[in-house]
Amino acid sequence: MKRASIVVLTGAGLSAESGVPTFRDKGGIWAQYDYREVATPEGFARNPVRLHEFYNLRRKAHADVRANAAHHALATLEREHAGDVWVVTQNVDALHEEAGSRNLIHMHGELFRALCGACGTSVSCHEDLSLAATCRACGEQGFMRPDVVWFGEMPYHMERIAELLAAADLFISIGTSGNVYPAAGFVAEARAAGAHTVELNLEPSEGQPLFAEAVYGRATEIVPAYVAKLLSES
Repeated sequence: MKRASIVVLTGAGLSAESGVPTFRDKGGIWAQYDYREVATPEGFARNPVRLHEFYNLRRKAHADVRANAAHHALATLEREHAGDVWVVTQNVDALHEEAGSRNLIHMHGELFRALCGACGTSVSCHEDLSLAATCRACGEQGFMRPDVVWFGEMPYHMERIAELLAAADLFISIGTSGNVYPAAGFVAEARAAGAHTVELNLEPSEGQPLFAEAVYGRATEIVPAYVAKLLSES
């Protein structure tokens, strides 16, 4: 069946094959760090130096990471599909952009951007952040932070995402655990709007029963194959 409007949700499992560590898996980032110290507003208030060190290390670790075949397949889908294709990602890396995706929403922010806590300005940031950083817009010092969504904060662009889900003919979830809300609830929203729902994952997620179709395996194998199938049917 032809799918005019496609919404793709991507999670940590998509970038894992590029070498980006996941968060919740055994040995993942939250097994090594206390999220309350490096991913909450309270942690930033208690020890901003430690939090800056954590994200500075993450930026450095991403320097040599490259988009994989799954990222490139989604960019190809956007270019070649006759209808609309939007990618909503939980990932803060820039691999979708590197692959060529343009209709892209970073609901959890972006690692290579900084946010001023004083005036709310968001700017590109590829250098280390510290308390000495000064906002380019308001000139305040000591308020710059990574422009990523921390625990206890509202994800970005939720109204726009809801609009896209309501209009979707096809909803595809890739590389997600299905236990992080609000993203874990997107499949139910898409189903309620009449979309066909598909899970492409290494293994069944917690939301697996809500998907009408599922393919399991490595993202670099199953995503290009599924995209090729969609394009051949369009």
